[in-house]
Amino acid sequence: MAPPDTGHPLLVIVMGVSGTGKSTLGAAIAKNLSMPFIDGDGLHPKANIDKMASGQPLTDKDREPWLEIIRTKAQHMSVEQHVDPSSPTRAGVVVACSALKKSYRNILRGHITALNMPERLQPPGPDTLPTYFVFIKGERDALMDRMLKRQGHFMKANMLESQLQTLESPEGEDGVVVVPMEGHLEEQVELARDGLSKLVDGML
Repeated sequence: MAPPDTGHPLLVIVMGVSGTGKSTLGAAIAKNLSMPFIDGDGLHPKANIDKMASGQPLTDKDREPWLEIIRTKAQHMSVEQHVDPSSPTRAGVVVACSALKKSYRNILRGHITALNMPERLQPPGPDTLPTYFVFIKGERDALMDRMLKRQGHFMKANMLESQLQTLESPEGEDGVVVVPMEGHLEEQVELARDGLSKLVDGML
């Protein structure tokens, strides 16, 4: 992936299966980069949340409009930002989103659009909002331990297997930084920022 023009905002997606700590790391990266943060779970339609809360995994048909909403909202937030040209801070948004399949990531990148999406909600193309991923990689046993300790989250621990089976690792794709789930938050943020900076030609 070619480095984007320095005038472009960036969309950074912190991804992985449930239990990896996407929201925690995403918020920390956003603070470190002086960018706003969105928890993608908060943009799920109520029908999706109800379905997951009942222990049913979402289908592609459930997820695709949600992914479109995430990208469109990120773009709207990016164009509304006013960053001083002399400041080292660059415009952009950090989002926590599972992004388990390559097809989901391509929607978030703006490469493809969901079926039956109204034209007014179609997200901008990839050149308008270059997108990068921070993949939190964790082992099954550690993930299950984390999920069993979570209280009040709509994602049930018994759905972890479904998520692991659905996951298509982004390792090897352009614009991806891999961060291990194990380790301190500060270390994860440092790894993520260093990797992202290299991807955007040091412009972070």
